[in-house]
Amino acid sequence: MVNTKAKFVFITGGVVSALGKGICAASLGRLLKARGNHVAMIKLDPYVNVDPGTMSPYQHGEVFVTDDGGETDLDLGHYERYLDENMSRLNNTTTGQIYKTVIERERAGDYLGATVQVIPHITDEIKSRIFAVATPPTNVVIIEIGGTVGDIESQPFLEAIRQIGMELNPHQCCYLHLTLVPLIPTAGELKTKPTQHSVKYLRELGIQPDVLLCRTAAKMSLDENIRKKIGLFCNVRPRNVIPVPDVDIVYEVPLLLEANGLGDIVVDLLHLPKTQKPNLTDWKNAVKRLANLKKEVPIAICGKYVELHDAYKSMIESFMHAGGEVGVKPVLKWIESAELTKENIHEKLGGVAGILVPGGFGNRGIEGKILAVEYARKHQIPYMGLCLGLHVAVIEFARNDAHLKSANSYEFDKKSKYPVIDLMPEQRSVKNKGGTMRLGSYPCFLKDGSLARKIFGREAITERHRHRYEVNNEFRDLLEAKGLVFSGLSPDNKLVEMIELPSHPFFIACQFHPEFKSRPTSAHPLFREFVRASAIYGKVLPE
Repeated sequence: MVNTKAKFVFITGGVVSALGKGICAASLGRLLKARGNHVAMIKLDPYVNVDPGTMSPYQHGEVFVTDDGGETDLDLGHYERYLDENMSRLNNTTTGQIYKTVIERERAGDYLGATVQVIPHITDEIKSRIFAVATPPTNVVIIEIGGTVGDIESQPFLEAIRQIGMELNPHQCCYLHLTLVPLIPTAGELKTKPTQHSVKYLRELGIQPDVLLCRTAAKMSLDENIRKKIGLFCNVRPRNVIPVPDVDIVYEVPLLLEANGLGDIVVDLLHLPKTQKPNLTDWKNAVKRLANLKKEVPIAICGKYVELHDAYKSMIESFMHAGGEVGVKPVLKWIESAELTKENIHEKLGGVAGILVPGGFGNRGIEGKILAVEYARKHQIPYMGLCLGLHVAVIEFARNDAHLKSANSYEFDKKSKYPVIDLMPEQRSVKNKGGTMRLGSYPCFLKDGSLARKIFGREAITERHRHRYEVNNEFRDLLEAKGLVFSGLSPDNKLVEMIELPSHPFFIACQFHPEFKSRPTSAHPLFREFVRASAIYGKVLPE
């Protein structure tokens, strides 16, 4: 049931990409939630891919996974972290999904022979996706439109949100536009012309922004005269021209926007109730903890996509959350696993206090990851493996402790004599690779007396997965006899979810992705304890 009383906030971006629409959208969500509103969010992505699941991390960055198995844009990670609420596949819509649905309906005859066009059929489908998240108790929906105003791919989305503004009652929706006010160093001035041109184009499409969020360099605020100038030429009240300068800690943005009045402005524009003063105490405390971290802990990330840090966005944020709770500052040392060899491994990993191997797909860099696991074991360095990080840990243990010298994953060597990581039998007959993926939230039971049980403090957990291969049950007895502990299992005991080594100070790996559930106000237990162990054994904190 659509909530016809819901209010809608549309956020667009102009001038250049990567200004931080997702952060601003999520920050506004936090401010409105702090005032007692029930906030839902949706990201509209203009690419034709159905979802980012098949896209290269180098092009798209991280694929964020929701509880219901949706492979979504990384901005949904921002939404979850800032709102402290779980998203679903409904919270991310792409051009590919829109056209796929419309074409399927056309083939089924749902349009009764009509000529199918961008307007109204594509725009109607976009609007239906937006209204689908406006279900009670939600009273505010924040919609972020991906891309930059002027991109041809975004035009159907902009037309759809223009139509919504015409169809709804006054004060039921508002438009925010994030733009750039660049600093010209030689002139020492902030220039407003790019913002004027961006708003001009937006108005040509029939959208008049109510609020302008103006990105500037750090410590370059917009004085009253500049705000008046921007407001005059863009037909926006000067009060609604909000400066968004660079910040040291990304979680400062909600507090910055609150200080500049954005929360109250949107409340006034939408005629939202003012029954509750904004409660941002927990958020302020989290930011304060992060701002006061002095002791540094070097942690190596041995990954396959380290050239683009956005490929590991949630993981990076999880380290921040953990550091804030432990009281240390994790300093991430990025190691390209494909370049890691026996000859250079001490040079690259010597001196780090912890080693983490993250997830990934494909054969490239696998032997380097296995070397990193061996180095962590040999030198008693705290180790944590995520997804593929569990696979390589099992392979390394099988080769070096279980004496299965050619042990490997079926993913990397289909002729391996010892495929300790393999597809489950029922997966082999599935021709569509996507059909063999384990996606979304799955339960896990933790072994009594294990490190995992101690970390989580309970027997049963649920965590999010994104993988295809599993620990091969044919080798479990042998590996366990040699000292590898399977500390987390599926309810039917058929799937290994966690492993650990009791003989090591801190050695743990999981089949799931804990980074997707970490929050700035509540770090994920695995990241928190890994950072703590790294700080202790790295001699930063006393034992």
